[in-house]
Amino acid sequence: MKKIKILAITGSTRKNSSNYKILKYISEHIKGDFEVEIFEDLAEIPHFSPDLDTENPPKHVEVFRNKIIEADGVIICTPEYVFSLPGSLKNALEWCVSTTIFSNKKTGLITASASGEMAHEQLNLIMKTLEAKLDTDTQLLIQGIRGKINDEGKIIHEETEIALQLFINNFERQF
Repeated sequence: MKKIKILAITGSTRKNSSNYKILKYISEHIKGDFEVEIFEDLAEIPHFSPDLDTENPPKHVEVFRNKIIEADGVIICTPEYVFSLPGSLKNALEWCVSTTIFSNKKTGLITASASGEMAHEQLNLIMKTLEAKLDTDTQLLIQGIRGKINDEGKIIHEETEIALQLFINNFERQF
């Protein structure tokens, strides 16, 4: 039986960030018929330039786009920086605007940060613009994430663990 491929994108370029730990948690708790790949090369994607986005985009952009194309679904987990999306995540998503690679792609959104409300709203708007298939049941805002996950990636806040399990269950049901 063919596995359902999920591309998990962390909006943080920090190694072992809380957002990475959440995606790792999801990859370990999702059903066995799902295969999750965590994209860790966000920092390698060059600054968006419409002039470079015509016939021959940069190599790292092509790799990123192809991973989205090959995935059956995408999960994005991001922090909020200065009441906005991290520049590296927004930049990567800007490289997708001239394509249809997110059109009708099943997509889950998690914002895990100190507050996260503004970034969550912005990410939702961007993904709607990219025509990603979004569902309110597969969107999650986790505020105060640093106190809810330990250094080893274990969720230490029961309500957050319940919310993540519900997110996973709702995401799985889409397929």
